[in-house]
Amino acid sequence: MNGDPPVWAVIAGGGTAGHVHPGLAVAQALVRRGHNPRAIHFVGSARGVERDLIPAAGFDLTLLPGRGIQRRFTRQNLSSAWGLARAVGQAHRLLRRLRPLVVLGLGGYASVPCALAARLLRIPIVVAEQNAVPGLANRVASRWARASAVSFAGTPLHRAVLTGNPVRGEVQRVNRESDRASARAALGVEDGRRLVAVVSGSLGAARINRAAFEAAQRWADRDDLAIHHVVGRRDWEELADLRPDLSDAALDYRTVEYENNMPGVYAAADLMVGRAGASSVAELAVVGLASVLVPLPGAPGDHQTANAAQLAARGGAVLVPDAEMDGERMVLEADQLLKVPGILNAMGREAADLGFRDADDRVADLLEVHARAPRQDQQ
Repeated sequence: MNGDPPVWAVIAGGGTAGHVHPGLAVAQALVRRGHNPRAIHFVGSARGVERDLIPAAGFDLTLLPGRGIQRRFTRQNLSSAWGLARAVGQAHRLLRRLRPLVVLGLGGYASVPCALAARLLRIPIVVAEQNAVPGLANRVASRWARASAVSFAGTPLHRAVLTGNPVRGEVQRVNRESDRASARAALGVEDGRRLVAVVSGSLGAARINRAAFEAAQRWADRDDLAIHHVVGRRDWEELADLRPDLSDAALDYRTVEYENNMPGVYAAADLMVGRAGASSVAELAVVGLASVLVPLPGAPGDHQTANAAQLAARGGAVLVPDAEMDGERMVLEADQLLKVPGILNAMGREAADLGFRDADDRVADLLEVHARAPRQDQQ
């Protein structure tokens, strides 16, 4: 391979940041253990966010053709099935050429062709599932896997091992006690104000954004409160006419299109309101931050509700169904938590009991345990 080191692991899957970031965290854990970054090869979808995220992190990436198959019959499924067949063939050729010692499946479209190819080539497979309800790709791949790394106890996958969901290193390093003052100063939050972060994701969540706009107007006379509202790139434009102008209000209300420093927001905030995607829930648990979670309706297997329920059952979060979230409900839930001394800290501690700061190393352990013995040319 033109002088490059032999490939030790292939990490397959993606499509969304929720799949890609855990894979990157595991890859970086392997590098810390002495594995050459060029010996870790990612496989993703040509339509996924991995196109940008993986090369930017310094790892090699192969993109497979095609797109996911719908769970109902559509004409698109005919072309998707053909694309999947092509992806399986390409994945088989790739793995036969790279000859990795182990394959990690992250879920998402690209993980299925690689898992099938790995099984045909007798390469050990480890699955990493981020959600409380497994996705279809990992349910299929786990049947052939040596181990399934799961984020929550009781996740129904074959040979499940509780590892937690790997999160970014900068999130692992957040210390809400020692980092709080500097994080609040960086955001410009005045002393004496409680900070509520409303985070709608990279694109936005219209229900949460509309509720936050209304809630901010209801809180306009609050001089003890600050709202940091991440609107998202899509909703920033689409809901621009609804954003209130509170520049003269007592409330410290600021909106941003996208937040590049979520670790800083985690350190500064007293409470977060947002969706219950796997990465969000894992990061809230790792940093120990109380939250109001509004699961995305219609998510496959209703997995966001299951994710939120894990934190809510422990008292680390409040779960509000999407259909029930509006400005009045956001104010009600936040005020109930903000007015009770100590409750947010107690919720943060409960959330932290479900967090795994070392989830990346736990998954890396599984890869090293189950990787087949190196061939002579890889020693």
